[in-house]
Amino acid sequence: MRQPTRRAVVLGGAGAIATATALAGPTPALAAIPSAPPVPLPDPPQDVRHATPLLVRRVNNLFRDKTARDVGRFMAHFSRNPLHYTDATLGWYVPNWTALQATFAQYMPTWPDTARSYATRIIGDENSAIVEFTDSPELFGHEIRAIAAVDFHNGLIVREVDYWDGRHFGIAAVDALRTPDPQFPTTYGEEHLAERSSPALRRTLGRLRAALAAGDTAGLFAEDAVFEDLALHTGFAGASAIDAYVSRAHTRLPYGAGTAVRRTLGSGRGGGYEWIGNGFAGSHGIIAVELDAADRITRFTATWDASRLDDAAMAALLADTLEH
Repeated sequence: MRQPTRRAVVLGGAGAIATATALAGPTPALAAIPSAPPVPLPDPPQDVRHATPLLVRRVNNLFRDKTARDVGRFMAHFSRNPLHYTDATLGWYVPNWTALQATFAQYMPTWPDTARSYATRIIGDENSAIVEFTDSPELFGHEIRAIAAVDFHNGLIVREVDYWDGRHFGIAAVDALRTPDPQFPTTYGEEHLAERSSPALRRTLGRLRAALAAGDTAGLFAEDAVFEDLALHTGFAGASAIDAYVSRAHTRLPYGAGTAVRRTLGSGRGGGYEWIGNGFAGSHGIIAVELDAADRITRFTATWDASRLDDAAMAALLADTLEH
């Protein structure tokens, strides 16, 4: 029988969706086995080359307090008003600081000592940022590798939206927890907050969105750029390979033709945008980019919820990754 996911329990305090989890039956008692305390894992590699030092410090302090299960210090990183926190894969919208604090206060202390949450890539500045992070399976029952869109005001988080691939989490688990489409939120608090991303970055991202829609990214990527799609588990190295792939795939990519921008985040050194697709239900996600001194893209990372598509649709998308 499937164990209940911890993410359902933690965020379930914001709504009735926690009832979607299955309850595990009793397990036989086992004899106690003496064991040594868990050995702390080393810090994972972290890329912060396109982030300001102040942003890096704030993000790492946030994840330090989350891993330490210190509810008070963790919640101190969030604005009390306003605050808009959303899990975009499950469609869970937490509307205020009190609701978020109540759920973490109840369940964060139950996380084991081995639970970890940490950032692997940070892009942007203290106004708005893109953060790639990992939640170990001990937190929510399955590993989550997410990209978060984060807005700050006066040093505190006022909006956070987490995007991640449900297939990596487990299709059945995600299906059991996802908000039904008729009730799925259509906005994630962006209508309440002015954008604070760099104007220069917004111009670059505007060109990128148009290029992905048209299937012509010539001149946008640096010669040795890296392109990765976390949901498709695929990547390309070099502008020539990237341009050819986008040309083949743009009419089928969720972030290709017909895509609209929900919000941009970041600085002149890099950032990204949340996008809304025009295809399958729940077609939305996020793109993160890093830029060189000439505003060319040196790294492109996209993620979206591939659990929304069946295997045949995924196979069609993967067929576009083949070079001929």
